[in-house]
Amino acid sequence: MRIHFVNENIGGHATMHAHVRSALAEIHDVDATFFDVPPRRGLERLAGAAVPGLSALDADFQPLRAQLARSAVVRRHLSRLADSPDALHLYTHNAALLSVAQMERIPAVVSLDATNRQNAFRIPGRVPTAVTPVTVSASVPFERRVYRAARRVVAHSRWAADSVLTYGVAASKIEVVPFGIALPPAPAPRTASARPRIIFVGTSMERKGGWRLVEMWKRRLAATTELTLVTLEQIAPGDGIEVRTDVRAGDGKIEELLARSDIFAMPSEIDSFGYAALEAMAAGLPVVAVRQGALPELVADGVTGLLVPPGDDVAFGQALADLAGDADLRSELGAAGRKRAAEQFDARITTARLIDLIREAALG
Repeated sequence: MRIHFVNENIGGHATMHAHVRSALAEIHDVDATFFDVPPRRGLERLAGAAVPGLSALDADFQPLRAQLARSAVVRRHLSRLADSPDALHLYTHNAALLSVAQMERIPAVVSLDATNRQNAFRIPGRVPTAVTPVTVSASVPFERRVYRAARRVVAHSRWAADSVLTYGVAASKIEVVPFGIALPPAPAPRTASARPRIIFVGTSMERKGGWRLVEMWKRRLAATTELTLVTLEQIAPGDGIEVRTDVRAGDGKIEELLARSDIFAMPSEIDSFGYAALEAMAAGLPVVAVRQGALPELVADGVTGLLVPPGDDVAFGQALADLAGDADLRSELGAAGRKRAAEQFDARITTARLIDLIREAALG
């Protein structure tokens, strides 16, 4: 079976597709091809630019314009395919906003981690205002057409699936498949460290809460722990702070860094799913994260990590301090996280489920 995978390719999408590709290597009767939408440039970048003045009111329809421009790239790509595949997998729904005709011609499954109704109040740099419900409503008809044209709609979480239902999509058409990760070998037992290492992963320090974490660490953890920042931003390392800018999805380096760390910190308040948290759990690390989006479906509070309320940096810092000061608790939560990752988020299992859904869609 020939399946063409389209990746909107923003945020953590590259990580997700790296795990999908790894799992597909073990499904030998699927001929998978991939299209990763290239970075925005030229007219696409211009079409998605903010309008001064109106953007402050969230009245410039910038997110929708950017999504339509990106989906135009996908439509052009699909229209130029020399040989039609047996099925399409489109991630996310926004990549398909202008490709309904192609979806009606080729059986298609659409996957997403959040709807635009959810993203409207979570997109970095977008400050919701009284106008936001109006701008969101403009995207709803485009989304509905995509959901209608798709044979199945795959949500990564119950949180996202519940939002898809509000678009009038039948529950029987929606499947919850929490796309998993390629599990690394079982971690070796960690030895208690006098200075436990906290690790943060985020392309953008600002968007992912990295700068807030640095301030928390400096205020109460610098004397007792070390901090590793995995990011693409150029940051000067300091006493107790390690900065790694050379890590890329699928290169194996993140596994090495997680293996020598003790606590995973995820202060982001924008993530809809959280692959970084899954990778940390698979490496046997307890996770400290914000209770938002689908994170509570990944991190079991008090079992595999600690969840804190959004906007409460005091509670976040306290959770880190609690784990830093208790090696037995770190070990207990880390082992439970590894077990949960293996049982519920193994990419071989979740990808096989996705392929089954795509086969069903192709057969009509």
